[in-house]
Amino acid sequence: MKKTYRINGMHCAGCVGSVEKSLNAVDGVEASVSLPAESATVTLTREIGFEELAAAVERAGYEIEPIAEADRGEAERKRLADTEARSHQAWRTMWTAWALTAPAMVWMLPEMFAGVRWPSALAFDLGVTALGAAVLAGPGADTVRGAWRSARGGMPNMDVLIALGAGVSVLTGVWAVLHVLGLAPMIMNFAPVGAMIASIHLTGRFVEAKARGRSSSAIQALLSLEAPTARVERDGAELEVATRDVRVGDIMIIRPGEKIPTDGVVLDGRSAVDESLATGESIPVEKGPGDSALGSTVNHSGVLRVRATGVGEDTFLSNVIRLVEEAQASKVPIQEFADRVTAVFVPAILVVALAAFAGWFVLPGLFSDAARWASGFLPWVNPELGRLSLALFAAVAVLVIACPCALGLATPTALMVGTGVGATRGVLIRDGAAVQTLDRADTLVFDKTGTLTRGAPRVVEVYAMGDPADDETRVLGLAASIEDASEHPLARAVVEEAGRRGARVARASDVEAQVGMGIVGVVDGERVVVGNTGLLRAEGVASEDIADLERRFGSDARTIACVAADGRLRGAIAIADPVKEDARETLLELSRRGFRTVMLTGDREAVAAAVAQQLGIDDYQAGLLPAQKVEAVRQLRDEGRTVAFVGDGINDAPALKAADVGLAVGTGTDIAIEAADITLVQGDLRSVLRATRLARATFRKIRENLFWAYVYNVVAIPVAFLGLLHPVIAEAAMALSSISVVTNANRLRRARL
Repeated sequence: MKKTYRINGMHCAGCVGSVEKSLNAVDGVEASVSLPAESATVTLTREIGFEELAAAVERAGYEIEPIAEADRGEAERKRLADTEARSHQAWRTMWTAWALTAPAMVWMLPEMFAGVRWPSALAFDLGVTALGAAVLAGPGADTVRGAWRSARGGMPNMDVLIALGAGVSVLTGVWAVLHVLGLAPMIMNFAPVGAMIASIHLTGRFVEAKARGRSSSAIQALLSLEAPTARVERDGAELEVATRDVRVGDIMIIRPGEKIPTDGVVLDGRSAVDESLATGESIPVEKGPGDSALGSTVNHSGVLRVRATGVGEDTFLSNVIRLVEEAQASKVPIQEFADRVTAVFVPAILVVALAAFAGWFVLPGLFSDAARWASGFLPWVNPELGRLSLALFAAVAVLVIACPCALGLATPTALMVGTGVGATRGVLIRDGAAVQTLDRADTLVFDKTGTLTRGAPRVVEVYAMGDPADDETRVLGLAASIEDASEHPLARAVVEEAGRRGARVARASDVEAQVGMGIVGVVDGERVVVGNTGLLRAEGVASEDIADLERRFGSDARTIACVAADGRLRGAIAIADPVKEDARETLLELSRRGFRTVMLTGDREAVAAAVAQQLGIDDYQAGLLPAQKVEAVRQLRDEGRTVAFVGDGINDAPALKAADVGLAVGTGTDIAIEAADITLVQGDLRSVLRATRLARATFRKIRENLFWAYVYNVVAIPVAFLGLLHPVIAEAAMALSSISVVTNANRLRRARL
């Protein structure tokens, strides 16, 4: 059983690790925590009460809230509102911190440049120390409390590093005051530095909160699409009710310019409906009686009467929001390494900072040469300071430069933005792992019927034998008159084409189906036969006419329905499942981008060969049962290929699961969509291109973020250890690294799909 919970109080990768570690310590719990989504996805292998989970999260120093499935939309709105409120609070806290820090910075300028502690040494040390302490006790109190909670729980996070760095700096001010009073040896007063460390940290928190808020914009946009009210018919009257009060079976009235409140089926009226929220396409779709209608789409022109079929959590929009949330809370395999590093990062940095302090204090000669060399071009490096001051300077810099935040945000933030972008472009990602898999996929396997083709037979050619009394319309009308009594898909294709062409369809009598061969009946006193050549021979049609027809269509991959009347061949109708308009262009583009394309179908060899040739497919297999499709996918994987399977039918579900990553065409069945890792809302194949481009763009951002986060720490920590990095610059760089990771992820919104 899988459940999602809201986690409050997290703000760094260490927080995520603490919550995950605490939850996973509970027997029967497997948890995955997302910082950008502020949630935990918990898989339970036994019955566990919420109180047990809450106790585990509280031990780590955080709060947990249940999310009722029926209130998912409301819970998401609350989270977004809370995010906005925290952003405003972070803004106020930041400016409060700087209001206290700025005077300390100005006060220390005469001491920095002229060695003058104005108005006296005691007043200066007391004043800047008091300001530094005020920053920690006031706007920085939340950071200090977070540090205490995580340290007490045995899982130190980023707050511990900041609180230690800023706290030790302020304590040097207390020491300096004692020195002025003659009660302690001399030490450099770093209290203003402590205030600046805290203020820069709070500034980074604010900017990061704003950027993370933008990362949630996709869900915000989706939630804003919901229609607040619906106009329904009840007891003969037209009432306006809240959309949440619409019941299945209600008849909704939607006028031009209004949103369709919830999913349904059109009963009356015709109109163009903007379905861009689902498909990403701006061109309105014509809707008429019998057509499905999606909730929150916009009715453009006519009045529609729609019967509600899905309400609340059963609507398309609610399912989209659920899928996006689940994907944003999931993890990409590459993140596992980052998580392992993050889990030991803070304890390791504490050890490194202690080593820096001990090294500078006990063996200052090891580092003095580097300090003297750097003092020529780095004004903050002063090798003449006492060994205690130098040791504290290096240790504080190491504490505040280390940044697990950037590591922890690198993957989930890019994934959050990528899945959100996909949701607005008709690409719904169920699991973050699918992004990484699709990024490295080299083989795309397609089902034929309904995926590459329309999935429904259509008349593609009508042939008249040449009798002056028979033209194409006459041949089509004769066939439709007989086929009108049949529900066979091929018969329906003939009848629909006759309607499109305006052919005369007469009432037939004595209609009789010949199993596996065709159908016969009487139309206007003539015995009409529609079927294969075997049926024609059985009905006594001239063999030379049949031979002419076989020469014309004999090797054709299409299904041929011969039409005869009163023993004379009148013509033939070619029926096929035509390929989708965009199929060839899409497959050629995929081939140009390095994908190997394969088609698997249960159709016969001749049809499969014709479709493969028409679309430029690299390889195909025909006449396959569902189990054989699975075996074909496994064979490709055994060859070392990373396989993405694209399908739409019930019989595609096993293959979708067997592939490394499954993509379900959204026009297909619910079973196929449930089995897939990615759902393509639109039926056109351009969505496959969008999905591959989105996966590659998202994973490129993940790689970029992880690269810069690692390089930053690898370079910065040794520099700080050598005492060459001012703690204030170190903290500014740390905050900037987190901000840059989130900002880089948000650039995904401009990706061209």
